[in-house]
Amino acid sequence: MEYISITKPGLVEVLTKPVPVPGQDEALLKLMYGGICGSDLGTYRGTFAYSSYPCIPGHEISAKIIEIGENEYGLKSGMDVTVNPYFNCGTCYSCRRGFLNCCMSNKTMGVQRDGGFSQYFTIQNKRIIDGKGLDPKTLALIEPFCIGYHGVKKADIRKDEKVLVIGAGTVGILAAMSAKLFGAKVYICDISKEKLDYTARFNFDGAILNDGHGGLEEGLKKYTCDDGFDVVIEAVGNPQTFQDSINMAAFCGRVVLIGIAKANLDFFFTIIQKKELKVFGSRNALTEDFVQLISYCKEGKVRLGEIITDIYSFRRASQAFEHFSKNQGSVLKLLLEF
Repeated sequence: MEYISITKPGLVEVLTKPVPVPGQDEALLKLMYGGICGSDLGTYRGTFAYSSYPCIPGHEISAKIIEIGENEYGLKSGMDVTVNPYFNCGTCYSCRRGFLNCCMSNKTMGVQRDGGFSQYFTIQNKRIIDGKGLDPKTLALIEPFCIGYHGVKKADIRKDEKVLVIGAGTVGILAAMSAKLFGAKVYICDISKEKLDYTARFNFDGAILNDGHGGLEEGLKKYTCDDGFDVVIEAVGNPQTFQDSINMAAFCGRVVLIGIAKANLDFFFTIIQKKELKVFGSRNALTEDFVQLISYCKEGKVRLGEIITDIYSFRRASQAFEHFSKNQGSVLKLLLEF
């Protein structure tokens, strides 16, 4: 079979190896579509702290079950599925308390362990999630949708509350979609006018161009009369956007951090006390999030397909990664077709 390897920063190769044999309580899956995410791009660029080389990337996937034994999950050969790619140890304090997404020794596919960008791969039955007949392209988007949805759940959003999502990338847009599912009025912010123009198709309630020349202040006044937003979702991972999140939140508001930063922020943290803010971190997602979002998609409550901007054959993975790296400001979700 063929598989994708990031051999070293900047070098993506399509290589061959034998088809794997599933072990006890494992299934053999055939990959259909895989999405390139920010951590995959960071591995390609050599900027992601957790990367090691060579690496098989990929954890946003849809696949077909080729071989599976008797199991307690109702899974059968021929099913289209996705997977929960966060491998938890089962023994740390987080796992013992049921917070599997926050395992202290978490190993995510394509990051701390080989990912799924192979024509065939094996995985534990308990990590396989029935796609309920969703289109394979949509099914490959469930994992990033879960990242946004899991974070938004932290905020306990109530109907008609005003929610600002900072970052109009894939996860930001999916977080904004998630907030709409909870009945919020949702506004999205980014430094890229091109990305904000693209979000118009999702019928959010407003957009703020963070142009560095008063755009944030104008948006705060326009949409909240300077009251601030009830909830701010940070989906960039940048010290300045974390500061912006604190500034844009209302007194007694909630701030959720989804983005992963690579630098420190020195700021006047007493503002958290002064505003009595609730600040939450959000990491990975739970299997229950996958199941819920597949259900929402089946019910037609969200249209995930509109975030797909590019599809490449997996054999053109090198060109796909290069295109994404050079056009990150305009690419939302790039899928590889297997």
